[in-house]
Amino acid sequence: MDLPYRLCVGAALFNREGRVLVARRADLPNAEGAPGGWQLPQGGIDAGEDPRVAIFRELEEEIGTARAEVIAEHPDWLHYDLPPSLLGKALGGKYRGQKQRWFALRFLGEDGDIRLDLDPHPEFDAWRWARLEELPSLAVAFKREIYTVLARDFAPCARPG
Repeated sequence: MDLPYRLCVGAALFNREGRVLVARRADLPNAEGAPGGWQLPQGGIDAGEDPRVAIFRELEEEIGTARAEVIAEHPDWLHYDLPPSLLGKALGGKYRGQKQRWFALRFLGEDGDIRLDLDPHPEFDAWRWARLEELPSLAVAFKREIYTVLARDFAPCARPG
């Protein structure tokens, strides 16, 4: 496999109650409770862009607001490989998967600040606040390991505050 990983950032955005924002992908089957339909905001890092700048840009693009502050950064770059059925199709067909820098952020806004309808082609069609330990069960199979790591390593951030 000679395809590279796409460099990305990801956001575990915590509200005042210590719950994390998950959003439902608009391009996946949207049966309520279907595994894999929900994920954390994430997106590519532009050439030369600092990951701490990229995370706020991605939040603005994907959920309509960047009203947040970084409270933790995962020390490792986490990566996943696409399953064979998605190679050459997902991520523009140019990548084998993603290598991600993850941030825990405290949401400083109000629920009304979260707007999925600002992009003419939104990535998500719904969002909700979830318990951090739910993440692995919400993720598609190939992202489940990363979400398990995040649920463990960002647990100190999942406190009311």
